[in-house]
Amino acid sequence: MQKALFRRWPAGVSVVVADVDGRRAGLTISTLVSLSLEPALVGIAVARAAALHELLVEAGTWGVSILAGDQEHVARHFARGVPPIAMWVGIEVRDDDPRLLAGAAAWLVASTVDRIEAGDHSLFVGAIERFEEGRAAASLVHIHGGYRAL
Repeated sequence: MQKALFRRWPAGVSVVVADVDGRRAGLTISTLVSLSLEPALVGIAVARAAALHELLVEAGTWGVSILAGDQEHVARHFARGVPPIAMWVGIEVRDDDPRLLAGAAAWLVASTVDRIEAGDHSLFVGAIERFEEGRAAASLVHIHGGYRAL
């Protein structure tokens, strides 16, 4: 019932990436939310069963790529639980930070300031360290079980 309801609510699509000693994982999320302007805080919800969860706990900092309207293939790639050995095959990252995906609509890097257990997920609260807008004309959203460019 809850799932059917929220399929009707458009949500922005991002990929969150954490890296600890060369162990890098990414996950498509639709839970990125601005929590506070001062201080600048964002929140992301990640299932505790997700491979990314433990890396987020260990890493302390993480990158978010807000996907561009033409990056549905990237969203699908990181949503399907790709094995670690194939996770980065064919995926372009930025030269300055491999946690950030090339071609995104925007990027941010945050450091975890709090983690709240919420059912089968954890809400990671992150202080924004830096952010940047990209040049994409549209952003990717998820609605009615599919992706759309807006």
